[in-house]
Amino acid sequence: MKYEKYIYSSEDLMLYYEFTSVGPKGSIKKLVEYSATSVKNVYNLAFGDYDEANDGIDDKSITNNGDSQMVLATVASTLYAFTGRYPEAWVHVTGSTSVRTRLYRMGITNNLTEIAEDFFVFGLKDEKWEKFIVGEDYEAFLVTRKNKNIKIE
Repeated sequence: MKYEKYIYSSEDLMLYYEFTSVGPKGSIKKLVEYSATSVKNVYNLAFGDYDEANDGIDDKSITNNGDSQMVLATVASTLYAFTGRYPEAWVHVTGSTSVRTRLYRMGITNNLTEIAEDFFVFGLKDEKWEKFIVGEDYEAFLVTRKNKNIKIE
């Protein structure tokens, strides 16, 4: 994406990423995690603030640190890293709330030309997956890296 990104770190399997948001609310540790689902090659993307009490992701916290574009660009950059390591992966993304899902849809819409160069993007609507259409409301998203083994009409 064309936005500035934070530097992140990851472990060897590239399933877990962390970075720090810096803004008026201070330095806030963010986590991104890709976890396998029961469907082969389908992973769930989880993202949020680090929850120290539970040593995990708090996907409901509202940071308002003034850097949402940079944070979303950083999360998107982990998708490039993850699918670089796992090129056959399909990644399921949905917000923890309908407002967050809408925010993700807006991010995809605003960057679709660039995203579509490297990824196929689908939206879930009325319990059916369809190619992402700008202006449509979706309940979730599914993305996969374009490669020579996948042909989608």
